[in-house]
Amino acid sequence: MELTPKIKFLGLTFDVTVMIGTLITAILVLLIVLVATRRREMRPRGAQNFVEMLVEFVQGITNMMLDAKRAERYLGFAFTTFLFIFIANELGVIVMVTGAVHHPMPSLGITADLLKTNDEISWFKSPTSDINVTVAMAFAITIYAHFAGLLKSPRGYFRHYFEPYAWMLPLHIIDEIAKPTTHAARLWANIFAGEVLIIILREGTFYLTGIPLMAWIGFSLFVGAIQAYIFTVLAMVYISQKIASDH
Repeated sequence: MELTPKIKFLGLTFDVTVMIGTLITAILVLLIVLVATRRREMRPRGAQNFVEMLVEFVQGITNMMLDAKRAERYLGFAFTTFLFIFIANELGVIVMVTGAVHHPMPSLGITADLLKTNDEISWFKSPTSDINVTVAMAFAITIYAHFAGLLKSPRGYFRHYFEPYAWMLPLHIIDEIAKPTTHAARLWANIFAGEVLIIILREGTFYLTGIPLMAWIGFSLFVGAIQAYIFTVLAMVYISQKIASDH
C-alpha cells in the first residue's frame, strides 16, 4: 500500500485519507437525501424514485428483524448506515488519488526513511478500508444495542447471560465480544483486500493487467454493495436480539 499522510494530535494519530474519505462520504449522503426530498411528489421520479427504492429495500431488512412498530423506528438508522457504508465502499474503488513525493513531510508523518522504500503517497481511499473506522462503527452499534436492551428490561437483560444454564455465562461473554469483532473485521477485510489488489494490478502493464484490473474493479463494486447490505443486516440483528419481546 502507498504511504498515507497522518497527523498526530494529543498523542493520537489521525489518518488524513480516512478523514477526507469520511467527510466526502458524509457530504454525499447528505446531498443525496436533500436532492431526493427537495421536491417530493406523489408520483416519484428521478432521484426521489431511486431513494424511495433504497428506503423500501432497507425497510425489508428492518421488517425481517423487528415488529412493524419498532422496524419503523429504526428505519432511519438502518437507511443511513447502509447508504454511508455503500458510498464509502465504492468511493475507494472509483477514486484513487495518489502522487509521488520527492521531499519528506514530517508534519504528515512522511519521513526520509519511509521515502527510501516508497515514494507514492495516497490522498484518498475508502474509509471502510481502515480497520479503525469499521471497529468504531461496530462497537458503537454494539454499545447502543446493549444500552437499548438494558433500558427495555434490566432483569431480562442480565438474566439472558445465565440462560439456559448459569455456567454458560463465560460463553455468552465471549459471544458478545466476538460479535462486534467479526462485524468490523468482515467489512474491513473485504474492502481492504479489494483495494490492495487494485493497486497491485494497477502497477503492471496494460496488456498484462488491463482486463483483469477492469474485471476486478467491477467485482469490487459488487462486493462493496454486498458488504454494505451484510453490515446493515448484522447491525439490525444485534439490536433486535437485545430489544426483542422474547429477549
